[in-house]
Amino acid sequence: MSIRDKELQIHFKPGHVELVQDEVYTPYRRVLVTGATGLLGRAVYKEFKNNDWDALGSGYNRARPYFLKCNLLDEDAVRGAIQGFQPHVIVHCAAERRPDVVERHTEAAMNLNVHACASLAKEAGGIFLIYISTDYVFDGRNPPYGENDAPNPLNLYGKSKLEGEREILRHCPAGAAVLRVPILFGEVEKVEESAVTVLWDRVQEGAESCTIDHCQQRFPTYTNDVARVCRNMAERALQDSSLRGIFHYSAKEQMTKYEIACAIADAFNLPSSHLIPMTEQPAGAGAQRPQNAQLECSRLELLGLSVESTPFKTAIRDSLWPFQHDKRWRQTVFH
Repeated sequence: MSIRDKELQIHFKPGHVELVQDEVYTPYRRVLVTGATGLLGRAVYKEFKNNDWDALGSGYNRARPYFLKCNLLDEDAVRGAIQGFQPHVIVHCAAERRPDVVERHTEAAMNLNVHACASLAKEAGGIFLIYISTDYVFDGRNPPYGENDAPNPLNLYGKSKLEGEREILRHCPAGAAVLRVPILFGEVEKVEESAVTVLWDRVQEGAESCTIDHCQQRFPTYTNDVARVCRNMAERALQDSSLRGIFHYSAKEQMTKYEIACAIADAFNLPSSHLIPMTEQPAGAGAQRPQNAQLECSRLELLGLSVESTPFKTAIRDSLWPFQHDKRWRQTVFH
């Protein structure tokens, strides 16, 4: 899976410095991960990097020294990144994924969620491209939804991601896969980064009661699991050029946000009596969400590309324990 190369190394020993030529191994498979500074992108980048791939992550506003700063709306920049790195696979994670933000800043969101997809797909040529989409392309009225069911998004976010899917498949029909996923959580840089982990503050507010949605059904899915699916798809695509089209991946644990908050409390041995289920949607609650957009995931499973989802309580502990004030707590919960 790797190629052998030579590299000059400086070896230090007490009283002696030596310049030697060491063999190094460079992965021959290259993957470009857009949105690598984001919640899912970080997990995808790490998954490939740790499994014998030469990974290049790109970002923009949060680009770091070890990620490529690339404006996906700049076709020349996109072309330069692809031609310079020459990836075998592109995983397109970059998106504006906050439905309420899409409603407020529609033009900017459409540029990123739709127009950037078109540019990336055009420049990809024969490179296998995985596009991360969402269960919000469905209206949630008749679950579960298979890959061939007709989309009917309720909000602009879902509409923008559906348009992004169409741009991807239109411009590289022989070498693209759409991977639809539900609400995600993982190793966050701040709890507000995920609609799941943002509930952490409410869980910790044990002294004050708070209401949490108990209407809409969700399937919180761990980013590390999605990243493993992406790698499985990429590795299969290098062996089988017929892999293309639309795929679904989702965890199987069904919960409302109220039930998610209670599960978080239970995972951390915290009280949940202050959490109050809200069974009616308040007026002016932001972008409309589907009631239950459960994804049917048999296509990935039949191809042997799916992964067993990490149990929610295990994954949420791994995601949120750094935000616990007393780190000694971890020993009491895990042992």
